[in-house]
Amino acid sequence: MNINGKQSVITPEGVFIIGTYDENGKANAMNAAWGIQSDYGEITFFLAKHKTTENVKKTGAFTVAFGTQKTATLCDYFGVETGAKADKIKKSGVHVHKSENVNAPIIEEFPLTLECKVKSYDDATGILVGEVVNQIADDAIITDGKVDLDKLQPIMFDASAGAYRAIGPVVGKAFHDGLAIKNDTAEW
Repeated sequence: MNINGKQSVITPEGVFIIGTYDENGKANAMNAAWGIQSDYGEITFFLAKHKTTENVKKTGAFTVAFGTQKTATLCDYFGVETGAKADKIKKSGVHVHKSENVNAPIIEEFPLTLECKVKSYDDATGILVGEVVNQIADDAIITDGKVDLDKLQPIMFDASAGAYRAIGPVVGKAFHDGLAIKNDTAEW
């Protein structure tokens, strides 16, 4: 079936909670889906104008927390309410503290957070590029010194269904399984 229209189903889309402070030190958070790792130690977002984009221009910093199965409702709230009209931090009841490395809040309910300095932000395109200066992870999601996605239980945004989905089990080993085809030693 040919489906007409501009909306494409490009998946997976992350569920990223961007934390910022305004010029008065008031914490804010927004839900963003259009984000990618754009280099080692770098993350890029494509954002329309928001309270968050105004904040990053003023502070030069932000945090990125990863949506999880346990925080799905909280993530959605940070996407359906605007920080320009409501104190989302207060209304949601989350606990925040200031990052040790950047001028941005850590939302304690999220088990994995990146602390980022703004490398660039372009008002015309909405492209925000951040340098990851530190990663904070709860001990509960660590296995052998690494973030364990089975323990984190990250979610993704499904634009086609307007839903959040769980990210599933391991289905292959990266930079390994394809070697069988490359070396012509297995059938696929």
